[in-house]
Parts: sequence; C-alpha cells; structure tokens
Amino acid sequence: QVQLVESGGGLVQAGGSLRLSCAASGRTFSRAAMGWFRQVPGKEREFVAGITWRNGVPYYANSVKGRFTISRDNAKNTVFLQMNSLRPEDTAVYYCAAGGIGSNLDDFDSWGQGTQVTVSS
Repeated sequence: QVQLVESGGGLVQAGGSLRLSCAASGRTFSRAAMGWFRQVPGKEREFVAGITWRNGVPYYANSVKGRFTISRDNAKNTVFLQMNSLRPEDTAVYYCAAGGIGSNLDDFDSWGQGTQVTVSS
C-alpha cells in the first residue's frame, strides 16, 4: 500500500494559479503511475491528470489540457499539479492517487485525503 498526503489547496481568484503537491510513502516502487482526480458534491470523482512514474509521461483530461501541468520528483516521491488560468468550474476537492496507468477510478488503488481548491469569480 502507498500512503499519499496532498497539500497546496486554497482559495484563488479566477485566472489565478495554484500548485498542488502529493507526497508518497510506503510501497512506492509498486505503482506505475500517479494521478489527480477531483470531486464536487453530488458528482462522481473525475480524472484530471496522470503521469507514468518510470518515464514521466503525462496525460490529461480535455477540460484541463493546456492549463494544468503534472510533474513528478522521483527522488522525493512527490507529484505536483500546477494549475494555471483557473476557472470557477475547477472548484473541487482534489485527490492524489497511485496505481496503474489509466484514467479510470479503478486504475488506482491508493488515495490521499483530498485538498480543497476554490476558485472565485
């Protein structure tokens, strides 16, 4: 199992930026990818971005492509999500996840506790 701890959420105005971090510990060698999902009340958790751990290949949901950038620091077992040009519709609880390569919920088997991102208009 992998333990994940997110940080970096907060309140920002539309058009602003935030950077989320996710520190991984435990059986970190066992996961092929890490990702970010987000969820608003009453809706399903949705994929935002993922990155393969070995080669650092990123992949994104269409809704964030060109605005968000996912990256990782292998030495620190940390993944980042740089969010630029934020919109009110980006408001959600953001979750870090670890597991296999993919964009579905069941591709990932370890989850963080979530961090709130609020974008005001």
